[in-house]
Amino acid sequence: MADKLRVGVIFGGRSAEHDISVMSAKNILSLLSQAKYKVVPIGITREGNCLLVEDVARAIKKLERDRKLSFQDVIPPENIFPSEKIFSFIKQDIDLVFPVLHGRNGEDGTLQGVCELADVPYVGSGVMASALAMDKAATKKILSAHHIPVVKAQVVARRRWEDSPEEVIKYVSDEIKYPCFVKPVNTGSSIGISKVQHQEELKEALAAAALHDRQLLIETAVEGREIEVAVLGNETPQASVPGEIVTSRPFYDYEAKYTDGCAQLSIPADLPARTTEKMQKFALQAFKALDCAGMARVDFFLSRSGKIYVNEINTIPGFTSFSMYPQLWEKTGIDGESLVDKLIELAMERYREKTYVK
Repeated sequence: MADKLRVGVIFGGRSAEHDISVMSAKNILSLLSQAKYKVVPIGITREGNCLLVEDVARAIKKLERDRKLSFQDVIPPENIFPSEKIFSFIKQDIDLVFPVLHGRNGEDGTLQGVCELADVPYVGSGVMASALAMDKAATKKILSAHHIPVVKAQVVARRRWEDSPEEVIKYVSDEIKYPCFVKPVNTGSSIGISKVQHQEELKEALAAAALHDRQLLIETAVEGREIEVAVLGNETPQASVPGEIVTSRPFYDYEAKYTDGCAQLSIPADLPARTTEKMQKFALQAFKALDCAGMARVDFFLSRSGKIYVNEINTIPGFTSFSMYPQLWEKTGIDGESLVDKLIELAMERYREKTYVK
């Protein structure tokens, strides 16, 4: 191993969350100490090619000047290699992977599996926890089994919707009711999600979700507040203070999440002490129920009657300068540079525990 830990920050990717990943990576790269680590930024294009981004600041500046460009346009050709070589590159040239790939092929256990095969430690949850948390339906089943409150929902296969639309519409009207949310089962960052107020809006919402997944989740809407709690740790995780999202949009959608100033974050959230304690407790229980590691952001609904529901768990939460996860820890007492240091420390701890043999 080199004198400095070689940290491979992998970002971009082929999912619909490519741009968010680039924004998160930009912030993480600014927080990683060059004195402590040899940082190796690895971008993945929308086409799946891998790029060694030697001068990240310069590359991003070019991209910001011309939005039509991609990373592949601003990287020397000799620094581009096909995706099938990522395994050998990680195994030979990286001591630890810091995944900043949101969504499919990054947050869903795929990249984690590559790291496991390469026998290289990585930040965040393992293969199983990553895959389960990415699947909203599977998450609900596991949380329910652990008596953690979740919102009533039904999964509908895209094929069933296409073949029997009237049957699905009747079921939603009779059982789920309006308003409701329609979501792809396996996406993040609110991509493909719609809030449906009336039956007339359901077809369009299901069609939008079906563009992103073969499984669609239809969920009762909870009228109330959206609260988030960050979790940090492995076997003995800790929960941050809760934060509240206040947006003028119908819900905390993609634009609200990733357009600076589009949503107000209230940290800590103005909540009764008892409610704060219950949310932190549920956040830790959810984290452990899925066997998460390193980091996660647990999202809640707080109904007007005061009932708490866990909405979902994000194992690679947004990490932009205005994202909730780093801001929650900032307000809890952990600054950004200390946070990324801690995540790397936790990754190494988990790797040692996994490979420990008596």
